[in-house]
Amino acid sequence: MFIISERINGMFRAVRNAIVDKDAEAIQRIAKEQIAAGADALDVNVGPASRDTAGTMQWLVETIQKVTDKPLCLDTPIPKTMEAALKVCDNPKIINSTNGEIEKLDALLPLAAEYNADIIGLAMDSKGIPRDAAGRVEIALQILASAMEHGIEPDRLYIDPVALPVNAVQAQSPNTLEALSQIRLLSDPPPKTVVGLSNISQGGSMRSLLNRTYVVMCIAHGLDAAIVDPGDRELVDASITADLLMNKAIYADDFLKAYRASKGIE
Repeated sequence: MFIISERINGMFRAVRNAIVDKDAEAIQRIAKEQIAAGADALDVNVGPASRDTAGTMQWLVETIQKVTDKPLCLDTPIPKTMEAALKVCDNPKIINSTNGEIEKLDALLPLAAEYNADIIGLAMDSKGIPRDAAGRVEIALQILASAMEHGIEPDRLYIDPVALPVNAVQAQSPNTLEALSQIRLLSDPPPKTVVGLSNISQGGSMRSLLNRTYVVMCIAHGLDAAIVDPGDRELVDASITADLLMNKAIYADDFLKAYRASKGIE
């Protein structure tokens, strides 16, 4: 599974303080810690830490790419801020995110094409998140069709079927899994799939247990990537094991150690 770290986000106190203080070393330290823990990419989100979202996103991107060439998942709902970040990003880029609304697609798909960025599409639109898997897959198909019209091939598109908090809408968890399975049937090759995994446990107890159990279930339904905390070692180990059991990795008696060594994970 492709691991996108969720930790460089202004909602977290350490990141917020580093943004406010323009403490580049603190941001770089967090980035390196996340990569050492197993992150394949870093989500970058100003959050509530600054009103100058465009300038702050540029500072974050420039600061992070001085210490890593890993992909950066640029996370902002503001198209102008997204474009500002794309302009200074030399690393591989992922736009996080669009959804099925025409206005969002028209604003962000051209940017993905212009800057050669992958893009995440959320299976929701102006009416919200469909309650059933079929509704989410229908929106995913609309996003896929629009992406291809802009010259963005399916392997550059991630579809997020949108995991919802189990403590609020428990019945929706199986629908997300079903949508994951169906999204893989939309094209050949299919779009990739991703989930913001922490959503499933938001506001609940035993968050790590919920997250690592659900990620295994998602991988069994075809999940390619997840936005998670790679510092949760048990979650990372569970995802490595699930990939092995899905025949995505070669078996070894000490497969966790072998996998971590192959990726330079500490």
